[in-house]
Amino acid sequence: MKTRVALLPLGPGDEAGFVAAVRASRRLHGSWVTPPDTPARFEALLARMDGKSNLGLVSRRRDSGALVGFIEITNIVRGSFCSAYLGYYAFAGHEGQGLMRESMKLAVRKAFTAMKLHRLEANIQPENRASIALVEACGFSREGYSPRYLKIRGRWRDHERWAILAS
Repeated sequence: MKTRVALLPLGPGDEAGFVAAVRASRRLHGSWVTPPDTPARFEALLARMDGKSNLGLVSRRRDSGALVGFIEITNIVRGSFCSAYLGYYAFAGHEGQGLMRESMKLAVRKAFTAMKLHRLEANIQPENRASIALVEACGFSREGYSPRYLKIRGRWRDHERWAILAS
């Protein structure tokens, strides 16, 4: 599949561009996510992404190298569970073009092939219609509703649980 994006592991060289993209995307991110907007917060994110229990991936345009978004596969559990959580956000200027859909499909493929996971779960605030449309377009199914599931920007927020299976 030829895509307009490439998924690459998050690395120290991404810091300046990542932080700048997050700051430029505050309106887009709204109350949905709180990505790292300082070098110290970026370093904390990078430290968490060990490649074993958490994997951070930057999406970049193939033609320009511009940062499109970020996808994280976290809380990876092996053994009989073989499951992980999926988090993601686009950067301003790249939304609404199908670039995150391409990125998400690459991340799902990586999770199910190279990482040999069986299940990915994404938890999304019900009002975040764009995010729900994204996971639907990538083959996720709604599994349920979790009241006051995650604390984001100081408030416990309800979420819908969406998942996709390898088979």
